[in-house]
Amino acid sequence: MLGPGEGESHSVGASLDVLKATGANTGASLCLSETTIAPGFPGPPLHVHESLHDMFFVLQGTLTMRLGDEERDAVAGTFVCVPPGFPHTFRNAPDAPVRFLNLNTPSGFEDYMRDLGAAFAEGRSPLSEEIGRIAARYDFRAVDA
Repeated sequence: MLGPGEGESHSVGASLDVLKATGANTGASLCLSETTIAPGFPGPPLHVHESLHDMFFVLQGTLTMRLGDEERDAVAGTFVCVPPGFPHTFRNAPDAPVRFLNLNTPSGFEDYMRDLGAAFAEGRSPLSEEIGRIAARYDFRAVDA
């Protein structure tokens, strides 16, 4: 049981990812994080996962989701389930933070957040190419827009 603010925290620039459940404590079945992204966060490139189900539950603010060719605003209370192989991305266009739960099954994506957090912890902002290389190790493949 983790209380508010508890978990393994990783700063990614002005954004924060708090791991609440990982493969280590779920028998490798899932990863759950509470993510807060800063206003203006452009999000990752359009991408697919080969075996990962990527799910989002918006707690606060508006998360703009691109699902295939469609873009929709996900307000607080919205749930989005993205199956493997389906192109998607997200961003925070408004001028307020957005907070959401990100559930991934199977587990493993928590290592991406750890590696990305480590790159930002070095006191620099990694370039898109480096972020892409990190993500590519964790069932993340960028696709053409």
